Amino acid sequence: MSLYGVMRTGVSGMSAQSNKLSTVSDNIANVNTTGYKRASTEFSSLILKSGSGNYDSGAVETTVRYAISDAGHTQFTTSTTDLAVQGNGFFVVSNANNTQQYLTRAGSFVPDSQGNLVNAAGFYLLGKQGLVTNFSQNNLTGLQIVNVSQVSQVPVPSTLATVTGNLDPSAAIVPPASLPPSPTSYSSKSSIVAYDNIGNAKKLDVYMAKTGSIAGTDTWQIQVYDSAAGAPLAGGLGTFTFDTTAAGKGAMTGPTSLTVTVPGGSAFTIDMSAVTQVASSFDFKATVNGSVPSAIEKVDVNSQGVLTAILKNGQQTPLYTIMLADVPSPDNLTPEAGNVYSISMNSGNAQVGNTAAGGRGTVQSGALEDSNVDLADELTGMIEAQRGFTANSKSFQTGADLLDVVVNLKR
Repeated sequence: MSLYGVMRTGVSGMSAQSNKLSTVSDNIANVNTTGYKRASTEFSSLILKSGSGNYDSGAVETTVRYAISDAGHTQFTTSTTDLAVQGNGFFVVSNANNTQQYLTRAGSFVPDSQGNLVNAAGFYLLGKQGLVTNFSQNNLTGLQIVNVSQVSQVPVPSTLATVTGNLDPSAAIVPPASLPPSPTSYSSKSSIVAYDNIGNAKKLDVYMAKTGSIAGTDTWQIQVYDSAAGAPLAGGLGTFTFDTTAAGKGAMTGPTSLTVTVPGGSAFTIDMSAVTQVASSFDFKATVNGSVPSAIEKVDVNSQGVLTAILKNGQQTPLYTIMLADVPSPDNLTPEAGNVYSISMNSGNAQVGNTAAGGRGTVQSGALEDSNVDLADELTGMIEAQRGFTANSKSFQTGADLLDVVVNLKR
């Protein structure tokens, strides 16, 4: 038996308990850190070969492990760019110039001054531009920093109006001398607002005149005017007939649309195939495509990770598809500063792809994943480590006292 070995064993025990206290203190410090994964110190014995009559004390070794695959509780927020992973997988993030990529579960992203989504640790969220499906790759490169402000305010010219409604069959017939329909001779009138090539709203007046009712067929003429100029538009005059013998529908026969050019805009088709003539009052509703230039009002992220910009005019534009990454052994990822993880030989290669594919989970918008630290367990572990350290210090002190006795034998 070596007294020096006893003391070294005691030092080994104190060092091991110090490591445990370090992980416990780190866990307690990060109990409120979004997406933090607790660390734990695992002990293993180091045995020295001993003879049959002597025992050589060994030591204790420590290994730090991380519960990365253990999900924390989900906390809901009011921000649509707060993101949590439901199930397996990690967000892919990078430094500011996207030269180094990492994995994280910390999804507290907010736009910076350029509109790039960045979390509290300064890492930028990565994804693929536009609506991307069936994406998969075995590395973290090739993704772009997600930006929520790069939507050019480009107007969309109107090209189609879909009309629903009803023409009143009891309307008086307009005399032939008054035709075509105009501001002074019509049975019914409505208006359509369309958009020209630079986003200006253009009002088009639609005049409808009943021109005849013969042998089960009612005839209407429809004329489209430029409201501002008070002039008819080329191609905007048409004759429409309805079969009054069709059961219940008053179905339109023959031509069902008009095509004009919006002043300063594009060719514009007015589809009236859904218009009826039944025993009811006049009704005219037009759904028009196109839009004025508009800025982003808010963004939304669905469970598939598609980040969509909702413009002030109501238009929705998919900006990015947020990808998730996973590795064969998440608990063997290497923790880095800022609550991120890098790939290691023990973790295996990352596989990046769409959510809900390849075993990956989905994205929850307006939510954050809490730390998976249990404060009660950590405080209990702190007490255990404290007692263990004290006991090992007593072992060291006892060995030192015995060594002192040996030294004093010569006196």
